[in-house]
Parts: sequence; structure tokens; C-alpha cells
Amino acid sequence: MALHNVRPVRAVNKRGKRVGRGNASGHGTYSTRGIKGQKARSGVSGLKRLGMKQMLLSVPKLRGFKSYRAKSVPVNVEVLNKLSDGQKVTPALLRSLGLVKNANRGIKLLGRGEVVVKNLEVSGLAVSATARQMIEKAGGKVL
Repeated sequence: MALHNVRPVRAVNKRGKRVGRGNASGHGTYSTRGIKGQKARSGVSGLKRLGMKQMLLSVPKLRGFKSYRAKSVPVNVEVLNKLSDGQKVTPALLRSLGLVKNANRGIKLLGRGEVVVKNLEVSGLAVSATARQMIEKAGGKVL
């Protein structure tokens, strides 16, 4: 096989239909549009024009609101007991220890469980009011 033997695929170089070039062409008079009607007129381009009512009927009636903002990953304060006393708690630390699964979203500490570890310094996390109380009660700080 060489370049001079290669042939194009059959319908690749097929010419388009030449409409509106007189009756002798076979596509004259109505130019393959049929007789009358909306699609026979100019400016339609084959699509059905929708009125306002048809457009409203075609739109799905979903109620409410869907936010595209990523939700933060919930983590309970009982997880902090796996850390040592006086440690700095950051999102990077929680991810490196495998305590948070999804790495590309924010993290929020929730107040389920007990905090046994003392003097934790929490920064870079969203913290609920209950979780803040528990951390401060154990001698820690939320920055």
C-alpha cells in the first residue's frame, strides 16, 4: 500500500444537495420544502419555533434550590482523641492521618462525642458552637 493507492472513504467527497436552482435540477419550485407551512418559509432552519406557553410547558417544574457550592465534610470531635496533647489541628493533619476522606472540600468539626485530649489548637476548620465549647472546656483553643 502506498499513498497513490489510498482512496477516500466513499461518501466523504459527496457534494451537497443544490436546491433552488431551477426545475431542471430536480430541486426547483419548492426546493424540497414541501408546500406552505412554517417550515417552508425562510428563517426557520428546520427547528420548530416555540411560543412562550410551549416553552414554559417544556421546562421541568423543579421546586426549591440546588447549590453548586461544595458542602464541607463533617467530622466529630471524638476523632480528635486520636491526636496527642497540645497538638495543632489543621485540615492537612486530619487528611494525612486519614481521618477525612474527601480532600478537596472544607472540614467542619461537629460536637458528637467527648474530647479527652488536652490543649488542642484548632485552626483552618469550621467549628460548630458545641464543638467549640468542648474543645475550650478541655483547655484547647479555636482560632
